[in-house]
Amino acid sequence: MLPLPQGPDPSQVYRPDTEEETGKLKEKYRNYTDGPLQDRVYNTYLQMHTHQTMEFVRKKNAEYGAGTRRRMSIMEALQLLDNVVDESDPDVDFPNSYHAYQTAEGIRHAHPDKDWFHLVGLLHDVGKVLALWGEPQWAVVGDTFPVGCKVQDSVVFRDSTFHNNPDTGNPLYNTENGIYQPHCGLEKVLMSWGHDEYMYRVMKLNNFSLPLEVSKAQDGGGFGGSWLWDRDHPSDILLPREPSPISPSLPHI
Repeated sequence: MLPLPQGPDPSQVYRPDTEEETGKLKEKYRNYTDGPLQDRVYNTYLQMHTHQTMEFVRKKNAEYGAGTRRRMSIMEALQLLDNVVDESDPDVDFPNSYHAYQTAEGIRHAHPDKDWFHLVGLLHDVGKVLALWGEPQWAVVGDTFPVGCKVQDSVVFRDSTFHNNPDTGNPLYNTENGIYQPHCGLEKVLMSWGHDEYMYRVMKLNNFSLPLEVSKAQDGGGFGGSWLWDRDHPSDILLPREPSPISPSLPHI
């Protein structure tokens, strides 16, 4: 088990609720240009954007889709996150278990009337247990993106990390909607493989009571990413014509 940081409460040092608590503006977070962890973060995304192809994603979906890896409770999975530090995160360098509770509490404070939302915050990184089963971090962490269509401009490090990805040479995968029908809906879009897609399948296999759209929107660059929820962006072509009842909450995830 990795030791938790000593000293000030990490939830205030790394993810403050107010500027006064740390003197750092919230918009200074998710700095992908010159942060102290820049090299580690960039190398993680470089590997991700090189190896996350349609073929790789289909292989991982088949490998983990049956949910036969291990049986455990949610609390057991959260405890395993004591041993996972996300190498794609430019802001934090402590175990994801702490971040899980921190996120849930932050959502509870901001949205006290949405108990399902609090649970989403607690579970949003549980899929990172994949990193403890021999998967490299580039196949577990980071902002996800759709495969099988054009890489969107808002994908982190888009301009400098995809040059060795074989899918960039396939014309079928490089139009706005690629292999997908316009307005096909989230459940029909293949995302780069990682903790979000894994957790989506775990939830689906276990008939989890949260809307499945939630599990597809857990992380910042997947279905919760700004490129898909900006209604003025051309990539809303993948969204269903009729929005889900929970759509107003998804950008906050």
